[in-house]
Amino acid sequence: MNRKIASTTAAPKAVGPYSQAVWAGDFLFCAGQIPLDPTTGNLVAGGVVEQTVRVLENIRGVLESQDLDFAHVIKTTVFLADMNHFVAMNEVYAKFFTGDFPARSTVQVARLPKDALVEIEVVAAR
Repeated sequence: MNRKIASTTAAPKAVGPYSQAVWAGDFLFCAGQIPLDPTTGNLVAGGVVEQTVRVLENIRGVLESQDLDFAHVIKTTVFLADMNHFVAMNEVYAKFFTGDFPARSTVQVARLPKDALVEIEVVAAR
């Protein structure tokens, strides 16, 4: 299998023993992004709306660094600290993903790194 690590300064550095993204053939598997400012490494201020925007901007940074965009995303997984944030998250999400939407799963989790309210991971294809 052809495997290649992808990274960019347009998204936060990995905070553990993992890669921002990994190519496996024509598929890009992106690690989950939480709402960290890539410049400071700090969690962005605000609620789930502001955090979802930052998460999706981080994902955009990873995708663009690989000459991809949101139209290349085929699957997303959204992790929410509180399912009551689903509607607000979804409204932001719909501004980044338009047209032919990727498959998606959304789950509530007990806790996210740095007590973030949202984390999203994506799989994209060339």
